[in-house]
Amino acid sequence: MLGRLRNTDVGQLPIALSIIVLVAVCNLLYVGFACPFDLAPDEAHYWDWSRNLDWCFYSKGPLVAVLIHLGCALFGDTPFGVRFPAILCGMLLHLAIWLLALRTSNSPRFALIVLLCALTLPGLSAVSLIMTIDAPFLCLWAWSAVFVHRAVFGGHAWNWLAAGACVALGHLTKQSMVLFPLSITLWFLFQPSHRDQLRKSGFWLFLVFGSLGLLPMILWNFQHEWIGFRHLLGMSGVGQKSFRWFGPLAFAGEQLGFLLVFWFIAWITGIVQAIQQKCPQQMFLVYLSLPIWIVCALASFGNAGQPNWPAAAYISGFVLAVQAIQRGASAIISPVWLNRTFAAAIICGISISIVLRWPGMLRPIAAELVAAPTRDVPCPVRKLDPTARLLGWRTLAKEVDAVRARVRSETGTDPLIATMTWTVPGELGFYCDGHPQVYSFGFALADRMSQYDVWRPNPVHDAQAFAGRTFVYVGFKLPRSAFDRVKRVAEVVHRENGVPVAAWEIWVCEGFRGFQQEAEHGTPARY
Repeated sequence: MLGRLRNTDVGQLPIALSIIVLVAVCNLLYVGFACPFDLAPDEAHYWDWSRNLDWCFYSKGPLVAVLIHLGCALFGDTPFGVRFPAILCGMLLHLAIWLLALRTSNSPRFALIVLLCALTLPGLSAVSLIMTIDAPFLCLWAWSAVFVHRAVFGGHAWNWLAAGACVALGHLTKQSMVLFPLSITLWFLFQPSHRDQLRKSGFWLFLVFGSLGLLPMILWNFQHEWIGFRHLLGMSGVGQKSFRWFGPLAFAGEQLGFLLVFWFIAWITGIVQAIQQKCPQQMFLVYLSLPIWIVCALASFGNAGQPNWPAAAYISGFVLAVQAIQRGASAIISPVWLNRTFAAAIICGISISIVLRWPGMLRPIAAELVAAPTRDVPCPVRKLDPTARLLGWRTLAKEVDAVRARVRSETGTDPLIATMTWTVPGELGFYCDGHPQVYSFGFALADRMSQYDVWRPNPVHDAQAFAGRTFVYVGFKLPRSAFDRVKRVAEVVHRENGVPVAAWEIWVCEGFRGFQQEAEHGTPARY
C-alpha cells in the first residue's frame, strides 16, 4: 500500500508517519505511566470475554476479546495489556484517515491538514486509548474505505480482497459493519459513472469475502436461540412500545455536541457541497458517511442510543468537513469568522482531550456546581464527570477481597462473588486477587440480559448448582428472598482529592436458594 505512493506524496509520508508514531508513543507512555483511570466497565467486560474465548458473544463478535487476549498474553492481565491493542488500532486508524484524505483529494498538504485536525477530536483521542469495540471497528471501517477506493479509482483488483478481509474482520467486531458493503452498493447503484462495477467480479468477491465474517456470529446465535440478534434489534429500537417522535432531533443535538458543533456544521456543509458538485471522489465519501448516519437517526425513533453509534460516518465525513472549511463557506459565514471558529474548535478539542485524560484538575470545580452528597446520591459529581465511571474499581476490589478473606476465615469456605448489574463482574474479576469468576444477578433484578447469563452454570438460571452457597454481593438492590440470611458489611466510597466519585454497598449473603423471578422470565431470552 505505502510502497505505491506517488512521487508527490513521498515528501509528506515521513511527516505523516512521524506524527502518527509520535502520537502512538505518547499514548503508550500515558497508558503505561500517567493514566489515572482504572479499566472502564466495557473494557473489563471484554477482558472477561478474553479469558473465555468463543466464536461470538451475547452482544458483539469475538475480535475485541481476541485482541485483548493477545495484549494480555504480551503484557499480562494489566491495564496496559488490555489497552495496548487500542493504541495500535488508533495508530492504524490515523494512517487510514491520512491515506483516505490523500487519495480522494490528490493533495498531500490537504491530507496532512486532515490528519492534524482529526487528532484534535476528543472522540478520536478516546478511541486510541480505551479498548472498546470502537477501536478495531473504526480502524477496519477506515481501511475498508481505503482499499475500496484503490480498487475503484486505482484499478488494483487485489484491493477488493483486502477490503473484503477488513469487512469480514469488522463483522467480527460490530454488527453495524454490514452497513459498509450496503453503502458501497448504494454508491454503485446511484452513481452511473461507477454502475459498471456491479458487473465486475472484484465487487462480488468483496461481498462474498466480507460476508464470511458473519458466519461465526450466525452459527453462534443459531446455537443460542438468536439472543444476540434479538439484543441488537432491541438496542436498535425495533419492537419498542414507545415511539420517540423527537428522537432524531435529540439525536442530532447529541451529535452536535459530540462534534463540538463546528465540525458537525462543517460535515453537513461538506456533504451538501459534494452532492452539488457530483464529483465521484467526493460522492464516494458521502456514501460512506450519510447512509450510516441516517440509519442511526431512524433508530433514534425507538431508542436514544449512544453518541458513538454513528462514529463510522465521520471517518469519511471528516474529510468532507475539512474540504468545506478549505473552500470557505462564504455563503454561510465570513472568512474571518470561519477562521476564528475553526481555531476555536481546534483549541476546544485539544482542551477537552487534555481534561478527559486528567480530569482531576477540574473535578473540584465540578463538585462545587452540583448538590452536596447525600445517602441517596452519594456521588453527585458523576452528573458532570463522565470519567468517574473509570475510577474506584481498585478500591472496591480491595474491600471485596477483605470481606472474602473474613468470610473464608469464619466459615472455612471460599465465598462466591456476585454483583447487581452486568457492568461490574468484569471489574472485580480483573482487580480482585486471583482474578476470580464473578457472577451477575442482573437478569433476576430487572437488568437486561448479558453474557453472564449465557455462560453456564450461573446462579440466576442454574440455582441448583449454587444451592446453599455464600456470596459476597456488590449492589444497592438486594435479592433478599434468594438467601436465608443477608447482612450489609461495608459501604465503599471512593474519593479523588476529597471528592466522592463512586460508591457501592457490599453484602454477605448466606444460604443461596434461587430466584423466584426465574419462573417469570422463563428461558433466558429477555434482552
